[in-house]
Amino acid sequence: MDPSPSLIDRFNNWLKESVMIKLLSIGFLILLLLIPSAWIQSLMEERQARSREVISEISSKWSNGQTLVGPVLVVPFTKIEKTKRWEKNVLVEEVSETVERAFFLPDQLLISGSLHPHVRHRGIFDAVVYDAELEMKATFGPPDFSRWNIPDGQVHWKDATLVTGISDLRGISENPLIKSTAKTYLSEPINHIGVSTQSWQSADQSTSMQGVSTALGWQSKADMFDTLTMQFQLKGSETLYIVPVGKTTEVNLKGSWPSPSFEGSLLPSQEPVISESDFSARWKVLSFNRPFAQQWLNQEQHLGGSSFGVRLDLPADQYQKSIRTAKYGQLIIILAFTALFLVEIAGRVRIHPFQYILVGFALIIYYTLLLSISEHFGFDRAYGLASVSTITLVGLYSVTFLQKRALVLLFSLLMCVFYGFIFVIVQAQDYSLLIGSVGLFLIVAAMMYFSRTIKWYRD
Repeated sequence: MDPSPSLIDRFNNWLKESVMIKLLSIGFLILLLLIPSAWIQSLMEERQARSREVISEISSKWSNGQTLVGPVLVVPFTKIEKTKRWEKNVLVEEVSETVERAFFLPDQLLISGSLHPHVRHRGIFDAVVYDAELEMKATFGPPDFSRWNIPDGQVHWKDATLVTGISDLRGISENPLIKSTAKTYLSEPINHIGVSTQSWQSADQSTSMQGVSTALGWQSKADMFDTLTMQFQLKGSETLYIVPVGKTTEVNLKGSWPSPSFEGSLLPSQEPVISESDFSARWKVLSFNRPFAQQWLNQEQHLGGSSFGVRLDLPADQYQKSIRTAKYGQLIIILAFTALFLVEIAGRVRIHPFQYILVGFALIIYYTLLLSISEHFGFDRAYGLASVSTITLVGLYSVTFLQKRALVLLFSLLMCVFYGFIFVIVQAQDYSLLIGSVGLFLIVAAMMYFSRTIKWYRD
């Protein structure tokens, strides 16, 4: 008769046969694989940051995103202040004169623009820049100084100027053409136009605007024009924003770009028209829709808080999609290990923890493949190539421990379903939560169904 197994042998057998110990070891391996998974996400974010640096470098050499403000009519005047003081028991009156400026915005502003984007390359990175043709028609009412009790004789009509703010003067590629019905005007650059703006994305930072100044050469108020036409040839990168300075501002923009994003405080008043090759959009803004006055004196006026415009997005942001995919990396590992565990239990095969680790490493390396291939061939193609390569590698390796062809095919099919499920979630941004919730519910239901006949406690 064989001797009964020792306590140590029975303990070793229990470790090998215990389902609970197997589950705990798989859970520990999943936690262990979270470390390289976090490294992969950091690598993706680093590559995305590098891409942004290259885009910023290209923009700095071409011209940054443009913000257009104006035109603004600036009319100097003499401010007279009288003060009285006692000097040696005599009341003395002193008169001081200072030259200040009054600013007037147009009653009506019509802007039409055409953008001609193109892509600049720096190594494997791309940046979108554009050339823009802009025409502005501004109608001004007579400047009203009476509200400030300033007589007409104190107004310096001959020094009146028209200023237009442009955030990056390097983008002016041709001399601006500014004219009224009877006259054409010359312009010159200025570093400060008396207004400041802020990005619609940042409410706590304002920037003093630079731009172009046009001397109007008036001799009196009677010389004032009704409508002024301005034409600009501008270069810029990615974005074009406009500040609605008119009592009524109408903007029409079009461009040969298939993936625009309309941003800012105000969306287009009509549904934009976007096709596979171009876009067009129209805004109409009233003075009630903006947080600044129509005219003011001397001090710098903040004209932010109501800018709007268009961003020219690259058709595919592979870094953003790759990072979103990597965030589901833990889910893929959990699903794959769960599927392997169920196959192991149902097929009565033995899978060593080291084999789980190798499968997990293959699932982690998948994301470096995805990132590196997507930088050259785009996200969709990279996802397909990386998925097929990883599923093939894991499937061939599973032959060594699953042994049965049916189990290998079942596991490979499950991996195809998992990667296809993640791809659908990444593509459908607006419905990702709904699709993910329903998909996970169906996956859990399927696992419950196929594991219903497993006897977890052996007789």
